[in-house]
Amino acid sequence: MANSQLVIPDLAGKAVLITGASTGIGAALATAFAAQGASVGLHYNSSVDAATRLAAEITEAGGAVTLIKADANRSLDMRRAVEETVAAFDRLDGLINNAGGMIARVPYADMTDEHYDAVMDLNARSVLAASSAAIPHLKAAGGGFIINTTSIAARNGASNGAGIYGSSKAFVANVTRGMAKELIPFGIRVNAVAPGVIITPFHERYSTPTQMQAALATIPQGRHGTPEECVGTYLFLASAALSGYIIGQEIEVNGGQLMP
Repeated sequence: MANSQLVIPDLAGKAVLITGASTGIGAALATAFAAQGASVGLHYNSSVDAATRLAAEITEAGGAVTLIKADANRSLDMRRAVEETVAAFDRLDGLINNAGGMIARVPYADMTDEHYDAVMDLNARSVLAASSAAIPHLKAAGGGFIINTTSIAARNGASNGAGIYGSSKAFVANVTRGMAKELIPFGIRVNAVAPGVIITPFHERYSTPTQMQAALATIPQGRHGTPEECVGTYLFLASAALSGYIIGQEIEVNGGQLMP
């Protein structure tokens, strides 16, 4: 990317895998990290057209990107996504575990083992698989970062029908703290970002207009957030120059909806 666009010097030249990067927050992150001069592993699964368009835009802007298709529900796929990123860039400096989803709104009274497994595999097991595969490469690089995407639902119990989703994100939040303790001796900083109600395909898929309006009434800032408004927090946590003494933290990005 052009030097005039580089504002966080210690991200230039880094290799970063971003899971769930074809749309929403992940897509905004892929664009932003490429603009900082990082090489981006752009992971997607079903959204092939969106991922292909985004990769082309990054390339046209002078960024370095490689497309990686993998099913986040499958541990072997997520481990392969890490290895493909390393193969493309000959190193790995950072991992952003952003892939996730609600699958469907299912009340606790209607919960099935199949739904539980699907939600936990997508949101929780994928983080463990990608992270465990990334750790040896981050150690080989002399350190790096892991940033996990949790959710406001991890703290507030989630909205109706999203309880297991919220619990899966609470699992990720606690994994973040545990990993932070284990990995900081190797120079690997682990933190999390917890978005609130952000306008992405996630809510287009899982939330009705009535639910979105009800959520809006609880946000002091008086509006929903955008993916771009989440980006700065991830860039901050990725940069050792800016956040080198911050580990095991979960930063809320929610317009004041939750102030823990």
